[in-house]
Amino acid sequence: MRQYTEFLPTTDNESIRGAEEFLTLMQRRRTVRHFSDQQIPDCVVNNCLQVALSAPSGANQQPWTFVVVKDVQIRKQIREAAEEEERRFYEHRAPEEWLNALRPLGTDASKPFLETAPILIAVFARSWTPSEGTRSKHYYVSESVGIACGFLIAALHNCGLAALTHTPSPMKFLNHILERPDFERPYLLLAAGRPAAGCEVPDIAKRPFGDSVFYC
Repeated sequence: MRQYTEFLPTTDNESIRGAEEFLTLMQRRRTVRHFSDQQIPDCVVNNCLQVALSAPSGANQQPWTFVVVKDVQIRKQIREAAEEEERRFYEHRAPEEWLNALRPLGTDASKPFLETAPILIAVFARSWTPSEGTRSKHYYVSESVGIACGFLIAALHNCGLAALTHTPSPMKFLNHILERPDFERPYLLLAAGRPAAGCEVPDIAKRPFGDSVFYC
């Protein structure tokens, strides 16, 4: 029989204060591309991953795997493989419209942050898992893994760390380098750490609230 625990209520004042504090925290979040090589305590990374693992998922199947990469040589291998795919993208596959959209950000095929950030977190999605000689199918996989990644990014920011999402395409090289099984699909590479000294971030604006949110 399924066990249940009590969902503890909050007062209106507690909800208002919590919402305002979290909004202030997250509005300061920015992506950085220049990281310090200062190491991050394992307990900080593990607690942030515990936040990610608490995310909701379809039928509570938790169709994800997180691989934390700290080894310098493995990070170097990942950078080299990712840059090879990125060069193919920028030189051959990317439509001009997409390149024009990227141009103000100054990005190109060079991805040094994959090597300089003290940790990489490779996220894999599982559409199925082996189970007693058969395949146990998972549902709402991309949605579930995406929510977990959002939890992880918020958790890293909450403890003062910067994070950068990277999605070279294809990413199958991650299965080979990290020795992950074929039923795990590479979903996201997340570089995380403290910003490098003097690191600056773009002064960007988000769409106005009224352009994105509507009440009925």
